[in-house]
Amino acid sequence: MIRIAHISDTHITSESAYKGYAYDLIANEINNGDFDFVIHTGDVTNQGLREEYERATYELKKIQKPLVVIPGNHDVRNVGYALFEEFIGPLNGVFEFDDGVVIWVDSTIPDLSDGRVGSQKFKWLRERLKEYSDRRFKIVAAHHHLVPLPDTGRERNVLFNAGDVLDLLLRYDVNLYTCGHKHVPNVYRVEDLVVDNAGCTSCRKTRKGDVNSYNIVTLHDDGRVEVRIRRVTGEERAKEHRPVRPKLFIPKGKRLLRIVQVSESNVSERAYFRRKVLENAIRTINERLKPDVVVHCGDVVDMGIERYYERAYEFYERIKAEKLVVPGHNDITYLGYDLFSEYFGQPGIKEINGVTFIPVLSAQYETPIGVVGRMGQKKLGELLEEYRDSFTVVVMHHNIVPIPRSREVGFLEDAGDVLRVITIGEANLVLTGHGGNAFGIKVEKTPIVNAGSISWELHRNPYGNSFNLIDIYPDMMVAFEVQATWGSGRLVGIWKIKSPFKSPSPPRPSP
Repeated sequence: MIRIAHISDTHITSESAYKGYAYDLIANEINNGDFDFVIHTGDVTNQGLREEYERATYELKKIQKPLVVIPGNHDVRNVGYALFEEFIGPLNGVFEFDDGVVIWVDSTIPDLSDGRVGSQKFKWLRERLKEYSDRRFKIVAAHHHLVPLPDTGRERNVLFNAGDVLDLLLRYDVNLYTCGHKHVPNVYRVEDLVVDNAGCTSCRKTRKGDVNSYNIVTLHDDGRVEVRIRRVTGEERAKEHRPVRPKLFIPKGKRLLRIVQVSESNVSERAYFRRKVLENAIRTINERLKPDVVVHCGDVVDMGIERYYERAYEFYERIKAEKLVVPGHNDITYLGYDLFSEYFGQPGIKEINGVTFIPVLSAQYETPIGVVGRMGQKKLGELLEEYRDSFTVVVMHHNIVPIPRSREVGFLEDAGDVLRVITIGEANLVLTGHGGNAFGIKVEKTPIVNAGSISWELHRNPYGNSFNLIDIYPDMMVAFEVQATWGSGRLVGIWKIKSPFKSPSPPRPSP
């Protein structure tokens, strides 16, 4: 068993931002505890100044355990990254322990709060993961958060290439990602990866009236990863994750529901709209796949003008299955808000074969940035509670987790709070459609599947234009990406589920 103390955001300075008594209290707890080593995930100093680094050197020596320190965005201000190397150590590196390794990477951008793992560092990280692929426990540490966090205000500082980094960590079976940055402690399970955010150890700036804290990580011999959030008040909250083995499942019983998920058709008269591809996809859906429902996750048209809506309506009227369409940001430009309702109706709750589809409106006028809002979050939480005994599918346009090959700039500005509502409400599935690339992961108990573009040339998917096919069984769910031109497919995700229904019931009419 390995025990790790995870601290972050000390913000050491002579100014009022630094709470020395909180740092001393936590340092003493660590020294008196049974810890093998300590990880500090950045913002050691407040402004990256020499006098702060000099004091930080003294303060860090109070911790009498092996210490791994990663730079944060405050540390690299004022060319502080040079001082970090002089006073603390390398910006990127590897720390080995019994049957495990910590690979830390500098995610900072000088003089910005934003973060990224640039191309050279990404390549370096991938090479280190290959080198240490045989280790039982693989930990990657950086300053910036990897998935949106609750109680942090407007989402805008997740890693620019968070989707690529997340995909890399999952591919190499990393057990734990540790980070700080937003001064909020939080723990998520993303597939078999535990994402461990530390709050702030000794900074005055806490959120939502919280107090200073640190995290205690325990790596158990049987593969379990436990993270305990410990506040200076003595309050503790723990989460534990046991890896899912084996990864391949065989469905029990007959298929209960088949969903085709599409997005970003962007019907228009522009050269980027691939009419023949959309026609072929519709033919494949009708003749080969024969789903129970087709869900369109937004950007039906390229611009909200009448002739584009007329053409889009003609296309989607050809689909024989029941349909649910939510608007994307392109759909409500110009007169699109009224035209969407006129041609596709206001999306409402739809129940099919015991499955409840809950549409969420996230698009805003004239901007790709989406928001659900506090009122929308409250309503979503109430609906998930109301339909808790049903199999619930949340449908929206904006992605709530980062996707590969896309620069993440907080396209859903309240993604952290929405993700919390969804995971606490234990939605059985979330369907999104922003970013032009197919991707699927499970956060806590909820699979989240993003659709690529079905017929728009400006996408980010090396597989080409595509849509998703999702089959739901009594005990598992399988998502495939289907190439829109040729109909070939690839696996997006397969997840064990606990279905509240055991056999299909006759279709019920939509309300």
